[in-house]
Amino acid sequence: MALKRFLSKIPYSADLYDALRRTRPHTRYNLTQLEKALPQAAAQVRNVLRSDFADERNKKNDTPHKRIVLFATLHYWVEQAVMIGLALRGMGHEVTLAYLPYGDWDRDINPFDLRRQDLYTRRVLKPLTGLIRSHSLLEVSPLAALPDALKPAVETASAFDVMYTLQVEDFDRNSALYRFRCKRNEQAALAALWLLQQSRPDTVLVPNGLVTELGIFYQVARFLNLMTVTYEFNDQREQIWLAQNDIVMRQNTDALWAARGHTPLNDSEREKIAALEDARTSAKKYGKGTRFWQDVPSMGGETLRASLGLDSRPIVLLATNVLGDSLTLGRNLFTASMAEWIEKTVQYFARRTDAQLVVRVHPGERLMKGPSMVGVIERALPQRPEHIHVIGPHEKINTYDLMEIASLGLAYTTTVGMEMAMRGVPVIVAGQTHYRGRGFTYDPATYDEYFGMLDGLLYSSSSNRLTEEQVETAWNYAYRFFFEFPFDFPWRLMHFWKDYELWPLARVLSPEGRAAFGRTFEYLAGQPLTW
Repeated sequence: MALKRFLSKIPYSADLYDALRRTRPHTRYNLTQLEKALPQAAAQVRNVLRSDFADERNKKNDTPHKRIVLFATLHYWVEQAVMIGLALRGMGHEVTLAYLPYGDWDRDINPFDLRRQDLYTRRVLKPLTGLIRSHSLLEVSPLAALPDALKPAVETASAFDVMYTLQVEDFDRNSALYRFRCKRNEQAALAALWLLQQSRPDTVLVPNGLVTELGIFYQVARFLNLMTVTYEFNDQREQIWLAQNDIVMRQNTDALWAARGHTPLNDSEREKIAALEDARTSAKKYGKGTRFWQDVPSMGGETLRASLGLDSRPIVLLATNVLGDSLTLGRNLFTASMAEWIEKTVQYFARRTDAQLVVRVHPGERLMKGPSMVGVIERALPQRPEHIHVIGPHEKINTYDLMEIASLGLAYTTTVGMEMAMRGVPVIVAGQTHYRGRGFTYDPATYDEYFGMLDGLLYSSSSNRLTEEQVETAWNYAYRFFFEFPFDFPWRLMHFWKDYELWPLARVLSPEGRAAFGRTFEYLAGQPLTW
């Protein structure tokens, strides 16, 4: 390591070393699969561009071709971004790939290895010559200082990065990690500002748009008032989430709901959403999904009631989220954090012996390294009363059985709140979740309102089930969210190369592929979304 630091101070030492070795650096940064696939992929795009089909389509296509800047960092995003860029190029758009050749977002890298990773990336991307321009943001000439208006964005993005990395809500702003993320994000913001001001693209395309350098690149693009598209993936193969001039991780469904929310479900749609809910309840996969939503099949609510020792008092189900997940960052409304909300809620219920509180800690905590909500509850209630039950992340309990016996639901942003409403259970939503304000939840804006709603709903717990109209609205919304909010797309980030085997560029750019995914690629290119 000391030798590399020394060599990095000698001009062109990394370049000379790379020219002699011409191998991949022995770091986490790995473009091996892209290196193998790219020559053929580029050839397929060239064939499409010079084909009679492409010529005829270009004459007839009323959609203007866009100048697109596509940004990626971390090798797995870079790999996918290259193929997305090639697909967009094959559809006639002008694409520039901007990248940062980092292998990690949470630790520094010595300049020698970083330079080698950059040279390695350039070598891998050589087949793009003549198709896509590529820019390493390490090589641009950034401005000397950020505009004052962008400095808060760097601080917020860096805070999200720390929370995402450590899976926490509270952290020390004097910590080495926060200072490191501020430095990285400021460097990325300066480079992005220079590049985007120079190129003035029609569209900026960024995955995720919330965390790592992806987040600050999005913020710079919006600062410049450029059309900016963000995208991410759910658990279903051949699907993508995307948003325009918004962070896709916010899951903003306002426009979708405004356009489709007043349309009643038809029989086919109702069958689809019912089949999905059955799969989620019964611990089965659904469609092209890769995820089991429960560890164990349903045993029935009353059987679970007996096994947990719950009595006839009303049951309030509080479902937690995983801390630091990018779907929960920045979702606070009237609370300082989700943990604070849980603390205040369990302390409230400690005084309410007329009801039973069941806290279902998210099973996803088994995969996290941050603090558990179990610890939050233990600190709030060192002597937990018998009517407050905590189901830990490792316990094999089917959450849908809990919904069946719940009289009231409490949620921050988890979809469990929406699914409880689908079962007629009234739900109080404390965080900024996508289904808040859709007509089937209680949506407090202050703690006073929150506790007032709790008092009122517990007082009338025997008669506060949602109306048929509210339940129908919840089912309608759930269908729109699960089946219309995602768009058809050939390649997810996870298992990308398996997806690419099924959908190589030649097939994606064929009439079959354009019929399946063409609309989505045009939305990614910046054509306004229509629902």
